[in-house]
Amino acid sequence: MAQVAMVMNLDKCIGCHTCSVTCKQTWTNRTGTEYVWFNNVETRPGQGYPRGHEDQTRWRGGWRLKGGRLVPRTGGRARRLARIFANPELPSLDDYYQPWTYDYENLTAAPLSDDVPTARPRSLIDGRPTAVTWGPNWDDDLGGGPDRIAEDPVLRRMNERVRLEYEQAFMFYLPRICEHCLNPSCVAVCPSGALYKRIEDGIVLVDQDRCRGWRMCVSGCPYKKVYFNHQSGKAEKCTLCYPRIEAGEPTVCSETCVGRLRYLGVMLYDPDKVGEAASVTAEQDLYEAQLGCFLDPDDPEVAEAAERSGIPHDWLTAARRSPVRALITRYRVALPLHPEYRTMPMVWYVPPLSPVVDALTATGHDGEDPAGLFGAIDTLRIPLEYLAGLFTAGDTGPVEAALCRLAAMRSHMRRINLDEPRDPALARSVGMDANGIEEMYRLLALAKYEERYVIPTSYTGSVPEDGADGGCSLDGDGGPGMMADGLPGMADFHAPPTAHEPAASGGLRGRVNLLNWDGRSRPAGLFPRRGERR
Repeated sequence: MAQVAMVMNLDKCIGCHTCSVTCKQTWTNRTGTEYVWFNNVETRPGQGYPRGHEDQTRWRGGWRLKGGRLVPRTGGRARRLARIFANPELPSLDDYYQPWTYDYENLTAAPLSDDVPTARPRSLIDGRPTAVTWGPNWDDDLGGGPDRIAEDPVLRRMNERVRLEYEQAFMFYLPRICEHCLNPSCVAVCPSGALYKRIEDGIVLVDQDRCRGWRMCVSGCPYKKVYFNHQSGKAEKCTLCYPRIEAGEPTVCSETCVGRLRYLGVMLYDPDKVGEAASVTAEQDLYEAQLGCFLDPDDPEVAEAAERSGIPHDWLTAARRSPVRALITRYRVALPLHPEYRTMPMVWYVPPLSPVVDALTATGHDGEDPAGLFGAIDTLRIPLEYLAGLFTAGDTGPVEAALCRLAAMRSHMRRINLDEPRDPALARSVGMDANGIEEMYRLLALAKYEERYVIPTSYTGSVPEDGADGGCSLDGDGGPGMMADGLPGMADFHAPPTAHEPAASGGLRGRVNLLNWDGRSRPAGLFPRRGERR
């Protein structure tokens, strides 16, 4: 099977949030999604968005092994059914943040006076005055302060190793989107079967027609990248900009990234190995197990099997040219985010190296000298254990190996730029050769647009000429969440129609709204009708 995957080079992220803003304006700028950010950029260490989303002891996202078998952390079907109307493991709005705006009209319409008018914050939910106490990027540049940083779930597991002096704390930026996993737990826990993974490109989507708003997917996602639209009563999530992907174009967040740190490409994998790889006993073996699922498109047997499976030739060609494949499997400098969740994520990260160079330079040493650089990697101010807690389930070996390759690349290219003699032993020390290091440098530092984004066009067929709705679009005529005046009977966030109130034409089309259900009867639309279109 084929999967469109992404790699982000964290060494190049400047934390400008351009990706977040452009994604917000493209996908979540309508009523009911005020608090929703499909893409957000977090400062690490920090609590992230929503707060403490990595604490699966509290949120129970992802998978766990039970008797050698994978089961969702939220429990089996019986446990989920028992909690379907009262789920204490669901993040509240305060865990995300209370969205707000400012009373700008008070500035523009205030009469002439000796007093200076102010624009007080007002809630985007009910319009009332509010206090700004939290936001999706509250930890920016360690702005949350030492007390908040100490609540970082990854940092909390190793706080004896890390000093939290505010002025010296090491930080880096971590952009996050939906991982579009090979083994998505959100798909597994959805009672309505509304979430699904597309066969042709692996993108995980929500069928808006089938979604009943149970919100089990929100609990089941360990990355907390599925959101509930309280206006439409539907779940929404990052779509990996599938209309653009189908046209061979990169996602909006990739297109607008100032640092050019994102790469998109095709990965071939064996779906029969995914369940076995996700079920390995030791969490630290999950990284290597997922690597074992990926297939080499240059292998004639793999190419022949792919064509038998219906994967077009241009997708095979794209897989061979894929920058994502090169960074993940050839150079092995990209690592998965929290593989211990056992979802087999497909958005990978190149860990940051810059701080070790700065640390060496600050002590009077040459930050680019390989002898000192390799020796300093395991003594970073933020230790390898923190990066390993993010990317390799605590195994420092792959993180150190990736950082050593990046350090060797810097030293090798410095010799070239200064017309110094090349040292072949430098490349051999990290399991590479000089040509490989220079190719990796070109990809990470100089790659052009068409080299960073190798995306074949869709092979699923054309859109019907009559413009008929495909079943899960948010922007169709009368589609959920896209009406000019909101849904019928839902003038504001706190005034949904009752469970027995029939939805007007063009609204929820007979679906039940559980926000105001009395709980004493069976409202129409609670369960799908027999023979209903899937």
